[in-house]
Amino acid sequence: MLKDVMMSRASVRKYSDKEVSDEMLNELFEASARTQTMGNLQLYSVVVTRSEEMKEKLAPAHFNQPMVKGAPVVLTICADFNRTSVWCKNRKAEPGYDNMLSFVNAASDALLFAQTFSCLAEEAGLGICYLGTTVYMPGMIIDALQLPKLVMPVATLTVGWPAEEPALSDRLPVASFVHSETYRDYLPADIDKYYKEKEALPENQKFVEINQKETLAQIFTDIRYTKRDNVALSASFMETLRKQGFLSD
Repeated sequence: MLKDVMMSRASVRKYSDKEVSDEMLNELFEASARTQTMGNLQLYSVVVTRSEEMKEKLAPAHFNQPMVKGAPVVLTICADFNRTSVWCKNRKAEPGYDNMLSFVNAASDALLFAQTFSCLAEEAGLGICYLGTTVYMPGMIIDALQLPKLVMPVATLTVGWPAEEPALSDRLPVASFVHSETYRDYLPADIDKYYKEKEALPENQKFVEINQKETLAQIFTDIRYTKRDNVALSASFMETLRKQGFLSD
């Protein structure tokens, strides 16, 4: 059952040499296309990368994480309002999708597709790793994949047959993120309860120790996702959105 797959899922970063066939990928794409979509427009495109040459071009945009070159298949999932705009222009309709709302709609479609594909691929026995680095340096990906205006990369999946059985990563309890009727803000006691297990994990305590920090939260704010980096990458992302035509002046 899909529930059993999800409860045991982990990101796979090492893959065997076994081929992922075009037939299998296309079957997964066809099934994934049944996912929810804004206005039934399917505002996404997927670029399939198999060649070593193209993986070499993509790797720097993902900080040269080894799974980019090591996976048989790399999928770059893009928010795409280009195809819909071309359709409109060829059908005597004037598109107006060069704006932030259109990007958000297309990005939502693309991420829904990516998640559906991931679930189906893992149920079929494939291993998946989601690369959040896609939005860090999207310009490099755009250049490598020759993406036109109104197409923006938002997610990357490395795909292949697993060559490892990675341990499950921790998750917060359901009570920490489900709110009844209205949002209930978090009291210090709530934070203590919800983050107790995460902070007590030996591997997390080791992170704190070796980085000479006082709390696990400081690992994220001071080292992994700093304000300085977030501000710089945000500015770069917005500039790329502008170049791709999603922020009309």
